[in-house]
Amino acid sequence: MNDSFALSPENKARADACIARYPEGRQASAVLAVLDIAQRQNGGWLSPAAVEHVADMLDMAQIRIYEIISFYEMLHAEPVGEHMVRVCTTTPCMLRGSTGILDACKGELGVEVGGTTDDGKFTLTEFECLGACVNAPIVWIDDDYYEDLDPEKTVAILKAFRAGERPESGSQIGRRGSEPVGEWSSLTEFAAPGGAGEGS
Repeated sequence: MNDSFALSPENKARADACIARYPEGRQASAVLAVLDIAQRQNGGWLSPAAVEHVADMLDMAQIRIYEIISFYEMLHAEPVGEHMVRVCTTTPCMLRGSTGILDACKGELGVEVGGTTDDGKFTLTEFECLGACVNAPIVWIDDDYYEDLDPEKTVAILKAFRAGERPESGSQIGRRGSEPVGEWSSLTEFAAPGGAGEGS
């Protein structure tokens, strides 16, 4: 466990810029941004020393920081893997095959949900709704969404991360944005100018 923590000069400048967005005496409003900066510097988690540093910086009680960490799933009070692999298992993703995606992750990584691989590379979690349901199923790795997955594509992505690569994020079937898969089934004709459609 880290016994001491201080933001690097570069990260301190970034944190100060976040704090400066708020009025005098309201620096605690920057807490999420500053915690994110501290967590990234600290290897993906907020050690007690990091919590103390942020609390002092924002003039907050440490318990307030821990309350925030315990509420937001993207903040961690315990060490995690180098890569956070979050599999969405909410209903739209489940209906599109997220159970198979989760099983593929467990098989490839050799850990159960909540576990970290022995080499410290990956932590696997389930996540409730990543908000990109139309491109389900989805896995969120670090800062990126990987969408339109199947088990084989998921394993290939994990293997690439293990090899030190960063695969291209987004749709894994070539979909642009959230456009429909295949041919359009509605709105296939333009309305006549000034009217609701032909014959109106």
